[in-house]
Amino acid sequence: MIQDMAPPIKTRAPLLCFAVLLCLCTNATHAAERPNILFFFADDWGRYASIYSAPETPSLNDVIKTPNIDRIANEGVLFRNAFVPVASCGPCRASLATGRYFWNCGSGAFLNGKASNWKGRKNPFTTLPKFVDLLAKDGYYVRKSLKTFAFNPSPQGAQARKVPKVEYQRYGLYVGTASDDAETRKRRKQVLDHPRGEMQRVLAGQPKDQPFFFVYGSINAHRPYVADSGKNLWNIDPDRLKGLIPKFLPDVDDIRRDFSDYLGEIEALDAMLGVMLTELESSGQLDNTIIVLSGDHGIPGVPRGKTNCYDLAIRAPLMIRYPKLIAPQRTVDDFVSVMDVGPTLLDLAGIDVPRSMDGQSFKKQLTDHRSGWIDQHRDEVIVGRELHFHTARDGNLPYPMRAIRTPDFLYIRNFKPERWPMGDPRGLDDKTPPTYEQLHQSTAVTMPDLDASLTKAWLITHRNEPDVKPLFDLTLNLRPAEELYDLRVDPDQQNNLIDNDKYNAKRVELAERLMSVLEKTADPRLHDAFDQPPYVDHQQLTR
Repeated sequence: MIQDMAPPIKTRAPLLCFAVLLCLCTNATHAAERPNILFFFADDWGRYASIYSAPETPSLNDVIKTPNIDRIANEGVLFRNAFVPVASCGPCRASLATGRYFWNCGSGAFLNGKASNWKGRKNPFTTLPKFVDLLAKDGYYVRKSLKTFAFNPSPQGAQARKVPKVEYQRYGLYVGTASDDAETRKRRKQVLDHPRGEMQRVLAGQPKDQPFFFVYGSINAHRPYVADSGKNLWNIDPDRLKGLIPKFLPDVDDIRRDFSDYLGEIEALDAMLGVMLTELESSGQLDNTIIVLSGDHGIPGVPRGKTNCYDLAIRAPLMIRYPKLIAPQRTVDDFVSVMDVGPTLLDLAGIDVPRSMDGQSFKKQLTDHRSGWIDQHRDEVIVGRELHFHTARDGNLPYPMRAIRTPDFLYIRNFKPERWPMGDPRGLDDKTPPTYEQLHQSTAVTMPDLDASLTKAWLITHRNEPDVKPLFDLTLNLRPAEELYDLRVDPDQQNNLIDNDKYNAKRVELAERLMSVLEKTADPRLHDAFDQPPYVDHQQLTR
């Protein structure tokens, strides 16, 4: 028996060796062919880039110049209907990292987990698989720079505050305070040296035959800004913005100045991206790198911007370049969410998408050679918010919103309409209310869910003037339980149609679609869990 079996055993050995060798060679080839990934994810960068300008709809995108951002869009895919799942940086990043709706991210559902207490409780955010970890496990060389805390195990407490700080993270704040021209030139160089150096370090440290994943989390567009830095550093004259300010805001000089400074920071983002692209090109790795550009929500410090569910807050830039797979000069109208980015990158890398992820890969939209609508079923996104500034309201209570956005309509459900949406209006009726300078510089002084800004200062200071009061009431006062906007005739979402009988059927339809998703995903808001520990610890923080 042994002698009879010997020959087959001898013949199997070389076959086995050959199979192992073939497998190793195949894996090595696979590793060599796998694309690098550069994920340029900017804090507070809303849907602003010159590539988004359109002759038929004049906008702020007509003023801004972003040649490097535009290059990625022109050489790849530009998404016209990209949205964030929540317009608050921490929750959006938690949703991005896990591919889940923010409300199922435990402490990640709130900004930096502040005001919550998960001690002794299972915190989903610490255990949920994150797409970056899955890339690393599958052989990617992973590197992170600046604001990337959502990709760490937990965003809570001191750990979250250990995000590396660089004094020149905000271009205008650093360059705009230089004492003379020589110092200005020096600081300009320092700003660009950082992304250049970070890209160089990734390329130098990348192991042979191992693709990299590099997420660069710039915070340039985050406040504060140096007043008039947009004009002084980037030649964005506020007067050029006349007629382009959102219709729910007064078109006055201070608000135009504020927007000018914000747009200047986006042009700074573009310059920083440019030096990173130069390094990739010089290394010969540009065309083997998937480049993804996006942001975590719209403009801060502006009513209906950051922390809200209106278009100014939730529409996001998204462009992706990878010439080996993506045809150039394409625009896609399909609705996608930042929450979908992780599943898409996993899909492109050939890695199974975990069942825990709610996000859906849009690889199909990338690889199709058509423009316009690719999948007619991708016609909605679900967004929301809970707690932003941890002490915005007495008891550290959130302002819960959920919304559904379709091509033609925006439906919003405000679950607690008795609460102030931008935070309690502390001190506004006092004999000595906050000064203009305080409103410009200090977020916490009143309505803390709205970042300190020139816009905030002007609107609150002038709120009782007859021509300003309607806009103040629309943007900063209490809101009804439901809102419905017909975007075909009201793109700025000024006219709430919830009581218009003509739109009753649409209201019912959208409400049912929204609630169906919330119920399917077991949103804790449906039983007010977000108002209770561990999400909110009423005793942990005080004003």
